[in-house]
Amino acid sequence: MEMTEGQSETITPREDADKQNVSWLILVVLALAQFMLIVDATIVNIALPSIQHTFNMTDANLQWIVTAYALTFGGFLLLGGRTADLFGRKVTFMVGLVAFTLASLGSGLSNNGELLIVFRAIQGLAGAFMSPAALSIVLVTYSEGATRNTALAIWGAVAAAGGALGVLLGGIFTQYLGWRWNFFINIPIGVIVFAAAMRLVPSYSPGPGKKSLDLLGATLVTGGLVSLVYGLAQAPTWGWASSKTIICFGVAIAALVAFVINERIVKQPLMPLRIFRIGNVAGADLLMLLLSAGVFSAFFFGTLYTQEILGFSAIKAGVSFTIIPLCIAIAATIVPRLVKRIGFQPILIGAPMMVAAGLFYLSGIPIDGKFWSDLAPGFAMIGLGMGATFVTTTIAATSGVPGSLSGLSSGLITTSQQIGGAIGLGALTSIVTSSISRYFASIYVRGTSKGLASAESAVHGFQVAFLIGGFVAISAALLAIVLIRQPEATRQRQEDQSPDFGGAPADAA
Repeated sequence: MEMTEGQSETITPREDADKQNVSWLILVVLALAQFMLIVDATIVNIALPSIQHTFNMTDANLQWIVTAYALTFGGFLLLGGRTADLFGRKVTFMVGLVAFTLASLGSGLSNNGELLIVFRAIQGLAGAFMSPAALSIVLVTYSEGATRNTALAIWGAVAAAGGALGVLLGGIFTQYLGWRWNFFINIPIGVIVFAAAMRLVPSYSPGPGKKSLDLLGATLVTGGLVSLVYGLAQAPTWGWASSKTIICFGVAIAALVAFVINERIVKQPLMPLRIFRIGNVAGADLLMLLLSAGVFSAFFFGTLYTQEILGFSAIKAGVSFTIIPLCIAIAATIVPRLVKRIGFQPILIGAPMMVAAGLFYLSGIPIDGKFWSDLAPGFAMIGLGMGATFVTTTIAATSGVPGSLSGLSSGLITTSQQIGGAIGLGALTSIVTSSISRYFASIYVRGTSKGLASAESAVHGFQVAFLIGGFVAISAALLAIVLIRQPEATRQRQEDQSPDFGGAPADAA
């Protein structure tokens, strides 16, 4: 039973402590579900050669094991978030969890590549409903302030670390258990999360009134985002100027423009545009999109560099990335206190600059690189910057948002991350491919052996990717200067602080 403010004094200290313990258990359960979703976006990367060998798949078909997940996950996030707001957060989360777990089982049992791609698409679809519903539950479980900031710091750290740990887990499972265990591992986790969520997570019933989902808006935004992600995924193969690529981007632009028009005139919009006038929602979402576009290259091209150039095994390549989640965890423990003291903006200026510094460091990787001297410092800077940025951006994007829009705000921040990563990786892959071809042609004609020329060209392409990613991260920092506003409470607290650290404010009675 929910108590009013006037009744709060009747709660005993023991009851209050029990309530706080339950709320933190809820966070653990939901963060575990989010971790499973983020890991699944990267865990199969190292397993792709094994899957290709098992099913004798072509390179063109193989990439769809990754792309199918990204397409449905990124394309349906807004629909999933709004569904949670309108029809109940817990039921949306639970249905998505069951579908995701069953799709994981189907992926692991697949007997051909086409069936695996279908189940990966279902995984992404289920995740698009799970993720915003789970974050929405976190937002309504904790009231705004230090406690929610701590909870969101943990949530953001889990999301940021999941990509790096996915590479490590993928290497372990693929090398010692077989690639199918990259999917089977979700089954016991899904069962544990389901049982715990049924017991711990309260049912957040939607408000009274007729519930009507904006189906036209859902179709337009989902179709537009899917077309955009599909075009980005295929552009390196088709060519950025090909008719197929242009058609995909044209359909995406037309659908998204029509979506905005629809949202302005429909009575119950899928995405009430007023949400972008709340606090730092618009600025934080744009910043997340830009930073994701720049930083995702560190995982993709870093994996290729360690295995193809340095000759690391799958598990050694995965272990080499663990420095990133460790640094993310360090940043996540510090950020809530920093937000309370100095607000969002200083962190969202400095942290992307730290990511940029790490990417610039990696842009100097040599063909005979060593982990501790050529990779570890860059990975550490990227991890610290990612942890601080992702945590603070999540706090900024959800602060001040009413409970009736919490699912939508959760879907928006995750959509920004997914679409930003797809845009950045698609663009950088195309640039890297062109750079490798030009560099190979320039050195091969000078008598360099084909094998050495191929390796040097690949390293040159990776260097270009990291360099561009660094500049994109800098643009995210510049965006924070323009769009991110300090919380009023933090600004007032800074103005009221006395020059004497131990003294009281001047007007204190």
